[in-house]
Amino acid sequence: MSQGFNLKFDRMRENIPANTDGVNQGNPDRYDTPGYTRNVCFVWPDGKRMFFNYAYLLAAEFNPREDMNEIKLEFSGQTVSLKGYGLEGLFMELLDHLPRVVMAVDERYVSKTNHSSFVQNIYIKKNES
Repeated sequence: MSQGFNLKFDRMRENIPANTDGVNQGNPDRYDTPGYTRNVCFVWPDGKRMFFNYAYLLAAEFNPREDMNEIKLEFSGQTVSLKGYGLEGLFMELLDHLPRVVMAVDERYVSKTNHSSFVQNIYIKKNES
């Protein structure tokens, strides 16, 4: 009997069969544990969204600049560049494929003195073949 079947059978026995696998119930923007088929969705302040499958993430680079941090994510077809403040924690979470949603915050809401993580800009560029 597979482990996945056992987990679903246990949930059915506990009368919670609709529990979603891997999604953090406390924070739906993060996965509970590292897993297999996962996507990361990038959200701009104007509501535009775009998602990528982690399976196509080839490389990631963190650059701790003095003014703004930068994370470059090389997917098979596009390069996603995230710029903001305090992004080292986000980089480490991306390493384990944990974030489901990465939201850019409008510049007027960003506090440079606050030590929280803020993505201010998201740029996506198609890779040349």
